[in-house]
Amino acid sequence: MELGEGASTAQRSQQTAQQNFPQALKLAAEHHPFRGMLLMLAAVLCFALLDATAKHLSQTYPVPMLVWARYTLHCLLMLIFLAPSLRWKLVQTKRPLMQVVRALMLVVTTGFAMAAFRHLPLAETTALIFVTPLIVALLAGPFLGEKLRPLHWGASLCGFAGALLIARPDGALNLTGILLVLGAALCYSIYQIQTRLLSPSENTLTLLFYTALVGTLSMTLAAPLYWGGPMPDLRDGLMIAALGIFGGSGHFLLTKAFRLAPATVLSPFLYAQLIWATLLGWLVFDHWPDGATLSGMAIIAASSIVLALTQRR
Repeated sequence: MELGEGASTAQRSQQTAQQNFPQALKLAAEHHPFRGMLLMLAAVLCFALLDATAKHLSQTYPVPMLVWARYTLHCLLMLIFLAPSLRWKLVQTKRPLMQVVRALMLVVTTGFAMAAFRHLPLAETTALIFVTPLIVALLAGPFLGEKLRPLHWGASLCGFAGALLIARPDGALNLTGILLVLGAALCYSIYQIQTRLLSPSENTLTLLFYTALVGTLSMTLAAPLYWGGPMPDLRDGLMIAALGIFGGSGHFLLTKAFRLAPATVLSPFLYAQLIWATLLGWLVFDHWPDGATLSGMAIIAASSIVLALTQRR
């Protein structure tokens, strides 16, 4: 599952990023809101395509193998396109241990989410993962010292009410899948908290590279524990490779979008991923959410957007 890893990093480093990258990698300093919005829509489409591909493949292949492919291809793309110009700057960090822990949180998030796709529809899983900003808002008080105002509490409670509409007891969702996706949301919340702590002093591309590198190394070392199952044919092999391509492309487009337009303009477009996921779930898996689920998805999106805009202001 991809929510746009690097989004919070890009938002917080938007004003200082031009100072942190070499001249060859500097993007346009002036604002281009419309281009930024188009890039954001393309980025979340890549993430939705990654999730749909992972859902299809998880019915046949071990989820850890898919996680390994997702991060390995992403890591290779960054090494091919960024390492020649950035060199050691790509891995230079002042807090290596936190970088590793943060990256592992995202790897676990990806594993839980892909496993949840085995049991839950695409749109519902995506929507439940989107409670992450609401959890982060609640954790920001004790861990980051941020003051929570009544509007924050109200938006968070509304968002969780939307999640209950989706995972309601009388609904048709699988309990195992719900527990997996909630575990993914919790791990992703911890990842976002660590991103906030690291982003003032670390480059955005360095943060992205560490997630790809740690994901590749950890899943490669664990390969003897999970490697097996059927050998993929050419079509499935291309789809497995597409996991890394969709992930890497989505993060590149996301980071570029936040350099062309303010975060307050782009943040609502993150939730276009819910629309893409719903459409892909219908077109690819012949599933359309019921009325209560659609209402829950709308409540989660609206609550998170209100929360994001309030925090930016």
